[in-house]
Amino acid sequence: MAHPNEDLLRRGYEAFATGDIDTVLSLFADDIVWHVGGTSKVSGDYRGHQEVVGFLGEMMELSGGTFRLDIHDVLANDVHGVVLATARAERDDKDMAVREANIWHLADGKATEFWNFAEDQDALDEFFG
Repeated sequence: MAHPNEDLLRRGYEAFATGDIDTVLSLFADDIVWHVGGTSKVSGDYRGHQEVVGFLGEMMELSGGTFRLDIHDVLANDVHGVVLATARAERDDKDMAVREANIWHLADGKATEFWNFAEDQDALDEFFG
């Protein structure tokens, strides 16, 4: 039987994959903090639902709507979750495939904080400009 926070993360990633942002946001605390490293147009810290939705929208716009995550594994306990994934996108003559570890803080059945760690940050920065 999977940990409830593993189920929460899997539901969130499945909802993101189908464009169900309402479900994604229902799994986030209202004051979620979202950290994206690097030097691209989407790098930075985002706070709250509105800023996170803005980030996701900009990422989808910059990727021509092709951004997706292939999930390799999800691990979770009472306070942390880790999603191992490959981020993929195509645009013009550029293809991107970068392995990532998405780190989550979880509390009271909600995601409260997110960090993205990319194996090849330079590839993400180049793709997202």
